[in-house]
Amino acid sequence: MEILGKEAMKTIKRALMGVLAMSGLLFAGAALAVGDVPGGPAVNEINLQPPATKIAEELFSLHMFMLVLCLVIFVGVFGVMFYSIFAHRKSKGHKASNFHESTTVEIIWTIVPFIIVVLMALPATKTVVAMKDTTNADVTIKVTGYQWKWGYDYVKGPGEGISFLSTLATPRAETDGREPISTTYLQEVDNPLVVPVDKKIRIITTANDVVHSWYVPAFGVKQDAIPGFVRDTWFKADKTGTFRGFCTELCGKEHAFMPVVVEVLSADDYAKWVDTQKQKMAAGQDDPNKTYTMAELMERGGKVYASNCAVCHQPTGKGAGVFPALDGSKIANGPIAEHVSLVLKGKNAMPSWAPTLNDVEIASVITYERNSWGNHTGDILQPKQVLDARNGKLPEGGNHLADAGAAASGAEAASGAAAASGASGAEAAAAGSDSAAASQAAALPANVYFETGKSTLPADAKAAVDAAAAYAKAHPDAKFTLSGFTDATGSAEVNAKLAKTRAEAVRDALKAAGIAEDHIILKKPETITGGTDAKEARRVQISPAA
Repeated sequence: MEILGKEAMKTIKRALMGVLAMSGLLFAGAALAVGDVPGGPAVNEINLQPPATKIAEELFSLHMFMLVLCLVIFVGVFGVMFYSIFAHRKSKGHKASNFHESTTVEIIWTIVPFIIVVLMALPATKTVVAMKDTTNADVTIKVTGYQWKWGYDYVKGPGEGISFLSTLATPRAETDGREPISTTYLQEVDNPLVVPVDKKIRIITTANDVVHSWYVPAFGVKQDAIPGFVRDTWFKADKTGTFRGFCTELCGKEHAFMPVVVEVLSADDYAKWVDTQKQKMAAGQDDPNKTYTMAELMERGGKVYASNCAVCHQPTGKGAGVFPALDGSKIANGPIAEHVSLVLKGKNAMPSWAPTLNDVEIASVITYERNSWGNHTGDILQPKQVLDARNGKLPEGGNHLADAGAAASGAEAASGAAAASGASGAEAAAAGSDSAAASQAAALPANVYFETGKSTLPADAKAAVDAAAAYAKAHPDAKFTLSGFTDATGSAEVNAKLAKTRAEAVRDALKAAGIAEDHIILKKPETITGGTDAKEARRVQISPAA
């Protein structure tokens, strides 16, 4: 008994320590909380948000009614059960009764649950029917879900014709952990949805890419947005203020970065907002027939990029994960037709921007991408060219990787002409030097061929290394990939090790040529099979990183 007593004390002690630890965590969590969000969730809030519509009030009442009803049933059932166990225990001399059935009991446990279900179903059905009644709306707004933002189009009622995108406004410094988070962290946007108070607002939802869900707890509204389908719901706010929600359907890596913010204004303030928006639209109406300057396109393109592209390709253009870098990429420096086609049609994880951005916005963002960071193409894309591209006529030119080779030929011709005309030796040498640099910049991808079974850098590797160095000089932020190749004969492990050693030898040569080591990426050795020239299995390929 003494041993059992000690064990019991240990158990009690451990339980108390656990309770204290949990209490500490709760208090610590409260201390670290940023505070209540205006129009959104509150710290330590365990119930539904305060309702701002009649539907939300009914949902709140239903919630409390169901909770009380379930609590009464719980207390009644378990109260009778525990009382029976205690009052009719064997130690008091009670014996279990033996009976086969009781018609009375079966009738009772059928009728009583039926009555309970009816009591629950009647008010719930009334509320659900009211939630689906979208007729006689004062304002109709189309809500389109994108990865990862919301698009709002006022299609009927006061404000008809107004449209805009609503994007997360929380600074990247906060989401990246470089600055403390604010009270409205991940719950603030650049353009909130604005509606009038005491007016029935019909919301039509759809999506451009994947399934999203538009949810505002204070309104009692949650409606999925599905690509290719149109759903609708409604709300009628009975108080002014700012109300916050979020996407409630997992829609990709930035799912948490597409909040919903609704501003409810008085009738007069809403009318003023509509007038202001229409004046802005009239003043800032994009003219697709205008010829824009580089400065105009770059300024507009920077805003379009920050709102639509930076979330994946990063503000620095360096890319992240499956989203490739634009800085120094083949897309931003290659043929402009491929760049335009990719933006209009999309590819893999990148959506088509044709239905989302107008011709001026697409022309601006492409011009911005081709002339920002380490990209200095000088290309200008006009809206008229985007319109032509939509109709199948893609713009020409812009292949600066190939143009470098053409420049090299021109430089060589100029060099020969200078020498033939008796130009000074210094001028001819300078022309020849520029020619070589341009030629080397255009020579990528370049191959270094090794002797069979050896990893010593061959003498003719200098041309490939010089070409990479020239490319790095022309594109200071560019990175390079080194791919070592092997054949399928012999030991796969030995071949892979040899390919890696060869790639490291080329890497050391690139470093000696002035290319930073963090700009050199060693790729996994690749195996060549199927009767390919054996020479190709003894090479290391130098390529600009995509």
